[in-house]
Amino acid sequence: MNALYYPFHLCHERTLHRLVEDYDVVHFRDFMALQLTPFMGTTAFPDRMGDYYPELLAEGRIIHGHTVNGPMDTEIVAAVNRDLADSRWRGIFHEALQNDYRFQRGLFDVAQLSREQDSKSDDSSVLSQFTSSEWRDRTYQVETVKDLSRRAFTEEDGPAYEYGWALIKTSASLVYTIRLCDTLKIAAATDSSAHSQLLTCTCQREGLQLTNSCISREGY
Repeated sequence: MNALYYPFHLCHERTLHRLVEDYDVVHFRDFMALQLTPFMGTTAFPDRMGDYYPELLAEGRIIHGHTVNGPMDTEIVAAVNRDLADSRWRGIFHEALQNDYRFQRGLFDVAQLSREQDSKSDDSSVLSQFTSSEWRDRTYQVETVKDLSRRAFTEEDGPAYEYGWALIKTSASLVYTIRLCDTLKIAAATDSSAHSQLLTCTCQREGLQLTNSCISREGY
């Protein structure tokens, strides 16, 4: 069976070695430049996995370039909204946001984060404002975050937007994973335990049959 690596467009070299041992072909998406509104979104990095491993690309062992950019279509929005309304999914997300540094790095600039064990009490860390369980239980939908994006730079609405935008980016990356795996008829594979748990939660709720494997990262 072939596989799609998720939720990012690049993976660690040791993870790649594990992937090519387990699968004949490993697929990679492009960087997800998600557009929330015409004026708000993320900027794509142009690099692709094959740029770093041209020999594997030439051999057909890796395939890159699956596009997950631009505004979300209605099906993606609906799927994201179902994740955001799922209390179990939200609990996994909130736990990972507090305790998983790699999960945090996928959502926030490294300059906004603190790796110190007491970072939750560090006012300079963007995550210090998200420790309360109230964030886990707060109602969010895509339209909620779009509305907040128009007021994102106010002291009151800025944190609410940041948390909601993190929710959407995480869910959308997984929804695109499901769509690509279904289109390509391949498995999903990751080295992020948190993302694996979230994808499993979504598939169980939606009644989806998707092979989802998680590579354990040890020592890197």
